[in-house]
Amino acid sequence: MEVLEETEEAEQTAEDLNSLNISDSLQDAETKVPEEEDSVSSDVPGFDWSSIDTSHLPSSYKTNSRQEKKLLQIADHFLQQYTHVCPERKPLFLHPVNECGVEKFVSTTLRPTLLPYTELYHWSGCASFVSNYLTMEPLKCPITPPGSLYSPTTILKYQRGNCFDFTVLLCSLLIGAGYDAYCVHGYASQEICALDQTQDLCPLLRKPQEVPIMKKSRKYRVKILAEPQSKFELQQKAKKKEESEDVQKKEEEEEVVTEVQEKPKRDPLHGLRVHAWVLVLSGKRKVPETFFINPFTGNSHNTTDECFLGIESIWNHRNYWVNMQDCRKGCKDLSFDLNDAICWEIMLPESNKLLTESSERDMDDMVSDPNSGSRAVGMLYPSIFLTSLLHTAEFENQYSQGKKVILYKQAKLEKWAPYVNGDGLVERLTVYADLDCTKVVEVTEWFKNREDMLDMRETNKQTHLTTDYFKPGHPLLLKAHTYTSLEPETGHTMEFYHKARADDLRKRVESATEMTEYFVGRDDFLHIRHVEFGERENGMDMAGTRPELQLRPIVQIKECFHRNPEKPADEDVEECIFMIEDDSIQLTYHLEDHDTIASKVAFFRAIQRDRKGDEIFLTRDTCVKYQPWSSEKHKNVLHLYKLLLELRKEQKELKHLVRESEAEVLNVLKVREDEEANIKLTVSMYNAAKRE
Repeated sequence: MEVLEETEEAEQTAEDLNSLNISDSLQDAETKVPEEEDSVSSDVPGFDWSSIDTSHLPSSYKTNSRQEKKLLQIADHFLQQYTHVCPERKPLFLHPVNECGVEKFVSTTLRPTLLPYTELYHWSGCASFVSNYLTMEPLKCPITPPGSLYSPTTILKYQRGNCFDFTVLLCSLLIGAGYDAYCVHGYASQEICALDQTQDLCPLLRKPQEVPIMKKSRKYRVKILAEPQSKFELQQKAKKKEESEDVQKKEEEEEVVTEVQEKPKRDPLHGLRVHAWVLVLSGKRKVPETFFINPFTGNSHNTTDECFLGIESIWNHRNYWVNMQDCRKGCKDLSFDLNDAICWEIMLPESNKLLTESSERDMDDMVSDPNSGSRAVGMLYPSIFLTSLLHTAEFENQYSQGKKVILYKQAKLEKWAPYVNGDGLVERLTVYADLDCTKVVEVTEWFKNREDMLDMRETNKQTHLTTDYFKPGHPLLLKAHTYTSLEPETGHTMEFYHKARADDLRKRVESATEMTEYFVGRDDFLHIRHVEFGERENGMDMAGTRPELQLRPIVQIKECFHRNPEKPADEDVEECIFMIEDDSIQLTYHLEDHDTIASKVAFFRAIQRDRKGDEIFLTRDTCVKYQPWSSEKHKNVLHLYKLLLELRKEQKELKHLVRESEAEVLNVLKVREDEEANIKLTVSMYNAAKRE
């Protein structure tokens, strides 16, 4: 361990010196970094932004109004003052050129928009849409902001952009949905900037945090004396504990070695990589706490997250603020009170209405309907322009390349839009046993719009077990089905929506030799029925064939009942076993609170006959009972005879129910096989585009 720590310290000091050298010579870094970024973006198909068509864009995109020119003058003056006061800081991201080559103030690029989709009314839906709909493009130079910032309309049309494009579109949607959202220009880690999630655990694999249960302390408690223990046993336990601790230390050392090998190398540009993300302040839309949103992933982050290393400035559609706080410890100590003039330097005074006037000009250019009513003030009408670009079909098919693949640590997540796959597959999570992602452990698939109501499928590649989960509405009321094969008698576990069934069956576990059924909420208090089968007479195996006439012989049927409080315990049966081959019946009754031994009654095969030759059902040899707390009623032979007749009748009914259960299992397997062979997808009656 000490050797490993020394080597790590030596490597870290060398890397720190290297990073210092790089920070001292930023000019050399800027010339070398683009080559590095080309290797990162090799997976992204090339796109020539200079060839895009801008002829359809409004005139406000190609020229600047008088108010916009005044805004640019104010921004230039503000930048001069800022450079004079803070000469050591980098230039601000204030007025890059748009897609038409015209300089625009960054706040005028935001288009607060509320699209007519319920998913986009919450921040998580907006973030998920932006991360899925757009294709990520890295910055040309990772340590400087881009020289251009395109409008959300162009980004929506071509479905691609860098972190600033992602952020402006997401912030436009969030402000339109009523959030107090801001675009952030700052610095982040290499994993955040390059959309590298290979060191992160997949969110679908994270276990929910367990809430600790607080036990009430009692003031008056009976002290329980400690049990006497053998000194020899304590010594043996101590030895075993020491041996286990030694083994655990060795395992921990091996884990440390593997962690050191897995740990990525220190980024030479750490703290210099430029990134843009969204800041959501608390207050509006009942947001309890301020948080960040990474537009590349759509995930929320705490403001103290170590992945975000600093902030230069933030802006919304109303104003622009420069961060005057120290970011040497990242963002965890930053104050986000924008009214604090010491922490945030505001560019436009609150009384300035230039942004409102410029937005009204954009509105006049985009909306030319003479029959429209009163015009709203601000940025309402530009949202109509964005809405016209995003039709329902495009919103549903969010993935620009038809499919999205996300690589996590020992996992791969694949996403598709609905109706892209013929089987309704929309998401697949593959979990691997190794870091190289070569050995598959488990595959989980999610489906939508299936006519058979299939919702999710889990496949364990090690045990070869497959579990299908169904939404309510399956014709056979299936809730889940676990199997290795759809052939009969190969091991099946079927769960049902028991409230919709007449027999309240919750689960059925069936194999070649036995079948167990579990019930919930029955009036007769039955909760378990277990059936054991014997081998067929000709030794024929059912697996792989469907001879429905060749039934398995029933050896035993056992039923278990819950306690019926309306009956005395010695009259309330807890367990009833029918031995079919031996022609015997065994009853076990419930216990009272003060009882220790349960009452039992056993009926065996009748071997005697009367004078007429008829079989004698009940004799002293064919009935054995043990009822220590029973009443006089149970000692009556007539009562036992009537009980035996009822049990014989019930045995015949049980045989019939078992055969029905076997037939139902075969029917379920046949239906599931047909459903998988002929998969059908449903289309909602409200989805006009898909129905056409």
